[in-house]
Amino acid sequence: MSDRYAVVGNPVGHSKSPEIHTLFAQQTGQDIEYTRLLAPLNDFKTTVMRFAGEGGHGMNVTVPFKFEAFDLSSQLTLRAKMAGAVNTLRFDGAAIYGDNTDGAGLVADITRNAGLSLSGSRILLLGAGGAAYGVMLPLLERKPDFIHIANLDESKARELAGRFSAYGKIAVSSYGALRERFDVVINATSAGLQNAMPPVPSAVFQENTLALDLVYADNPTPFMTFANRYGAKVRDGFGMLVEQAAESFCVWRGVRPDTKPVFAFFGR
Repeated sequence: MSDRYAVVGNPVGHSKSPEIHTLFAQQTGQDIEYTRLLAPLNDFKTTVMRFAGEGGHGMNVTVPFKFEAFDLSSQLTLRAKMAGAVNTLRFDGAAIYGDNTDGAGLVADITRNAGLSLSGSRILLLGAGGAAYGVMLPLLERKPDFIHIANLDESKARELAGRFSAYGKIAVSSYGALRERFDVVINATSAGLQNAMPPVPSAVFQENTLALDLVYADNPTPFMTFANRYGAKVRDGFGMLVEQAAESFCVWRGVRPDTKPVFAFFGR
């Protein structure tokens, strides 16, 4: 019988995780079954515990349940603790192991797929919500020169910076105070989901700046279009999605699959 895994969310029908993990399993010779699970907004825990009780081995967790997955976990990795959210669950007997692979996926996409070393780089992170918390520690572990956080509510940016201040140099400002140019600009706001643009000035971009939107979509987001207009190289969040899935697969199965065949499968 195949080992069972699932992605749980609400909504979840759009998720590409089943296709991605099926490709990983075929590549690595792993016998798994991977499905989508729609959890009621008010009863995430029951959905997870039922799946685990029926022999499920692990789950990916998507919106809006990453914080509830954090609370449900009995064992947490450092990156999950620092993010305050969990996107990967592994069921180890009675224990629930919680991890957050989002930041590792972002770093892998930037360094492996975009070919950019983050060491000594100047990074601008737009937004101070859950997505920003998820990527901060893995970014700082790559030893950038500094990370500058810009957010509409500057107090939330300061709160985010304070949480990670022990791991590297972090600056904070409003969008309007941004004057310098950056090597990497990451849009961790939800603006792309509403086809909107964060109020970032064009001055932050230079030729060969990598501008990456964590949203993945069939068409460039307004942020990507704007950044490209001012000379930046742009990426959406699809690479991060695939790479964080590979990291989750490794958490479950102990082997990290090659992501290149998945990009080819999706025409990326």
